[in-house]
Amino acid sequence: MLAKVRVRGPAGRPCARPDAVAGDKACSSRGNRSHLRERDIKAVIPQKRDQAANRKKKGSRGGRPVAHDAELYKERNTVERLINKLKAWRGIATRFDKAPESYLAGLHLRASMIWIKDLTKAIP
Repeated sequence: MLAKVRVRGPAGRPCARPDAVAGDKACSSRGNRSHLRERDIKAVIPQKRDQAANRKKKGSRGGRPVAHDAELYKERNTVERLINKLKAWRGIATRFDKAPESYLAGLHLRASMIWIKDLTKAIP
């Protein structure tokens, strides 16, 4: 999955090497971390408790503790909450529209609804 990551910028080809990749604890495998390290990408992934316990159990052979940037992880949380708001709409959550154009139109419509709702909250 990580090998297929492409990040679009304002112009040019999509970048295959982002500055950082944020993920949840399910993505904290040694393979994912080593793949990111080889490509010089910062991993913003918290470590599972059992992985930390196994590392500590090995003592000095267990390696260094995993670095975790809490500020970048907070940004991941913001994106995750937006995705959950989008999925609150049944058509997006179930992927009922099989045509990419219809699905994208649904995403745009739902995002517009969220934006308008947030905008009306901001107006006194």
